[in-house]
Amino acid sequence: MKITFPHLGNTYICVKSILDDLGIEYVIPPFNNKKALELGARYAPEMMCLPLKINIGNYLQAYEMGADTILMAGGCGPCRFGYYSQLQRAILQDAGYDMEIITLEATRGVGDLIERIRRVIPRNAAMLSLPPILRRAVKIAKSTDEIEMLSFRTRAREKEPGSTDRVYKGFRQNALAVKGTKNMLRLIKDTESELNEIELDPGAYPLKVGIVGEIYTGIEHFASFEIQERLGRLGVEVDRKVTVSNWIIEHMIKKSLHLPRDMKFAEAARPWLGAMIGGHAQETVGNAVLYAQKGYDGVIQIFPFSCMPEIVAESLLPAVENEMGIPVLSLIIDEMTGEAGYMTRVEAFIDMLEQRREREGYEGGWQLSWN
Repeated sequence: MKITFPHLGNTYICVKSILDDLGIEYVIPPFNNKKALELGARYAPEMMCLPLKINIGNYLQAYEMGADTILMAGGCGPCRFGYYSQLQRAILQDAGYDMEIITLEATRGVGDLIERIRRVIPRNAAMLSLPPILRRAVKIAKSTDEIEMLSFRTRAREKEPGSTDRVYKGFRQNALAVKGTKNMLRLIKDTESELNEIELDPGAYPLKVGIVGEIYTGIEHFASFEIQERLGRLGVEVDRKVTVSNWIIEHMIKKSLHLPRDMKFAEAARPWLGAMIGGHAQETVGNAVLYAQKGYDGVIQIFPFSCMPEIVAESLLPAVENEMGIPVLSLIIDEMTGEAGYMTRVEAFIDMLEQRREREGYEGGWQLSWN
């Protein structure tokens, strides 16, 4: 058995570290690229969302590298992610690729989750070694997200353009060669030190923009045309509450163990969206409200074409925009999205935010919709 898994931002760093410690053979597909998207779009139904198509491309590229088993997370609720595994299995079989899919999901409790993990652990590996490995893996996921958030802050303030990109891209590349959770934690610590050593402009006063929307397009660099990095190069500090570690801790661990979860976003969203409707729709609305309360300059929502939960959230954000006085830009992405037009909208939105900040005596909400 040779394991592979789909790319989602820096998820590969955490997953490969676990597999290294357990002695499981695996294949990491190439970082997401146009070829992966083209492969996925060729075999997936036309109206399926972008993440599924890129996932299919990941699997096909990994298959050519020798992978025969797919390890992926699962979900539930009115979002296509809940039946990704079944649909992807059917797509791969129809295309003539014989690959097993093992889905890790927390909906049936921690016992079922552990049983699914057992299926990929070698028989000679002691189950007693699993808890400390998983604890370190959760720390890796959290620390990796913290590194990314730190890069968002430094990139918008760096004196020498490109300094943050060199460190952060080097970290992502070096992580491919590092083996095991302990060594990965050392690499993360070293990278944090490098980022903290970058010389910053003490006079920088960057715009602050919150990123909300569907998890995949928010986290995966390729899927969003690296919008968060590009905003940083424009002198904009971004923040994103939906992260890999947040999903692991809040949606897998706490949900499996029936522990209290951080639901501040749900309380903030209540006047507009009082129930969880699937995906991250309630988090999108709630986090937009929280960003407004924290004084952010604007919010950008990113989601794939035809994403049902985010379409609902998009319809509610104009009300949040008017009532909370924070400009909101919604960006919809699929394989036909043109990079030039996409970035033109983003840059125009940032220009508007800069003019808005400079406007003296500004009161009330921004009435013109930028969607």
